[in-house]
Amino acid sequence: MLDTTALNQQRNFFDGHADIWLFGYGSLIWKADFAYLERRPAYIQGWERRFWQGSHDHRGTLESPGRVATLIRAKDSICHGMAYRITPEVLAPLDIREKNGYLREKVLLTFLAENGEAAKQSEGLIYLASEDNPAFLGEAPLTEIAQQIANAHGPSGPNKEYLLNLATALRELGATDAHIFDLELQLSRI
Repeated sequence: MLDTTALNQQRNFFDGHADIWLFGYGSLIWKADFAYLERRPAYIQGWERRFWQGSHDHRGTLESPGRVATLIRAKDSICHGMAYRITPEVLAPLDIREKNGYLREKVLLTFLAENGEAAKQSEGLIYLASEDNPAFLGEAPLTEIAQQIANAHGPSGPNKEYLLNLATALRELGATDAHIFDLELQLSRI
């Protein structure tokens, strides 16, 4: 397992800013266990959510890793999630939470107005687990991913809880995500 905490503390894209926008696309949508100044639905373009990242520290173990969300590039795609305006001090505990292969990356966020239309844009941060990190599991048949999720359990609870909470949160946002909803359906058949 690679601990990315120290690497992330060097990735200061917003040095000197009083606040930063953080985009959550996985558990950060529904588990905001950190202080924030503002919370708004948003999306990023050119990315798709995938359960291709291994979780050895939250939703699985070293012996039996769970699977959690990361992003892959997808030219014309939109990934919906939740944006949080935070102070820079909040990044330190988030770096620890996201230490299993995730690195801070800068992205352009588009906020949604109350009518669901695109409102304004701002630069922000995501935590991205790319394919070159040791915990990256990559693509697999949905039935295999669902089976792994059904069996994995870690210090943060059952892996299936992560998937089901994410699917619920996306529905509450009015967002569709074929990968997540197809995985949820596969999980329900196990």
